[in-house]
Amino acid sequence: MQPDKPTAGPVSGVPVGSAPWSSGLFDCFDDYGLCCMTWWCPCITFGRLAEIVDMGSTSCGHSGALYVFLAVVTGFQWIYTCTYRGKMRAQYGLSGEPCGDCCIHCWCEPCALIQEYRELAARGYDPKLGWHLNMERRAAAAAAAPAVQHMGR
Repeated sequence: MQPDKPTAGPVSGVPVGSAPWSSGLFDCFDDYGLCCMTWWCPCITFGRLAEIVDMGSTSCGHSGALYVFLAVVTGFQWIYTCTYRGKMRAQYGLSGEPCGDCCIHCWCEPCALIQEYRELAARGYDPKLGWHLNMERRAAAAAAAPAVQHMGR
């Protein structure tokens, strides 16, 4: 397993469903810039977090465009976005229930997206950079870290 990828419960040492979220669902206004962007353009916030959650297998643009399509054509984009909340919970052992994920996204999708985005940021990701630049940044930080030295005689 690569250390830069998110890990699920037993691998990370956290039982699935027991880890608390780094911020509350209604802590939306703690970051006004993210709050405004998400309330007026949720497709951007969703696209960014989907790329990180999918570990780069989908792009921000693709996920954001699919979000807009579903919102305009059906109005049920929240069904799509709630699946990513479930993926995040599985990857990080976060608390919550699948039914709760759908209810949260149905009734307060911007709050849910902001909470998910902030969770990724709390875990060391910068969703604005996308998956690949985050991995490059982590690799550079690991290469720059000093080697562990042992005391010898």
